[in-house]
Amino acid sequence: MKTLSIIIPCYNEEHFIQELLDRVIAVKLEDVKKEIIIVNDGSTDQSAKKIEEWIQNNPQHTVCLYHKKNGGKGSAFRLGVEKSTGDVVINQDADLEYDPNDYAQCIEPIIHGKCKVVYGSRERGKRHNSPAFIYLMGGYFVSFCTDVLYFVLLTDEPTCYKTYDGELIRSLKIEGNRFDWEPEITAKCIRLGHKIKEVPINYHPRMVNEGKKIKWIDAVEAVWTLLKWRFKSKKKFFKKA
Repeated sequence: MKTLSIIIPCYNEEHFIQELLDRVIAVKLEDVKKEIIIVNDGSTDQSAKKIEEWIQNNPQHTVCLYHKKNGGKGSAFRLGVEKSTGDVVINQDADLEYDPNDYAQCIEPIIHGKCKVVYGSRERGKRHNSPAFIYLMGGYFVSFCTDVLYFVLLTDEPTCYKTYDGELIRSLKIEGNRFDWEPEITAKCIRLGHKIKEVPINYHPRMVNEGKKIKWIDAVEAVWTLLKWRFKSKKKFFKKA
C-alpha cells in the first residue's frame, strides 16, 4: 500500500482548520493510506488549540502536529517535508479553498509512475465563485512568466495542490520561506527535466476579510524567484548529503 503525506501549513486558521481536517479524513483513497502532517507556523489565534482538540476527539486517526516560530508558509512546508515518509507528498492549505476530494486525480499519475510532479489546475477545473480580480490577474501573470521563462504550458503555477514524488521532494533543497518556495520548486523540477502534469481541481476562493493572506507583492516575488532559479547551477538544487 502506498502512503500519501498531506502537509498542512497552518497560520491563524482557527475558523477553518477543524472542518478542513474532517474533510481530509473523510476522503477515501483506493490502496493509499494518509499521513497527515500539520505544521503550526506560530499561530497567534486559537489554531493550535483547535488542532489539539480535534486530535483528542479523533484518537482513531494519526495526525502529527509540529509547532514552530512563525517563518512563513515555505518554512512550514519545508519542515513538513522533512518529517514526511510518504511515497507521494501533497501541499494542503489550512483553509477551505481547495477540496481534498481532488487528491485522487492529483496523486494517480505519480502512484502509477506516469510522472513525478502533478499540479491541480484551477483553470482546468471549476471555480465555484469568482476570486478578486487582483488575485486572478496575479495568478495569470505568474503562470505566464513561468511559461515564457521555462518553455512550458502551465495554466496554474500558483496552485496550492502541488503534488510530488516523495523521494524527489525530499531530495530538493527548499530555500524560500514565504510563498516563494512554490515557484522555486517549480523552477527546479522543470530544469531537472520533470514534466509537470496538470489535472483539473475545484476551487472555492475566499477574500482578504475571510483570512486570505497572499498579497500582490507575492506575485512580484514569485517572478523574481523564477528568474533567479532559471540560471542557477543545478548543483544548488539539492540538499547536501
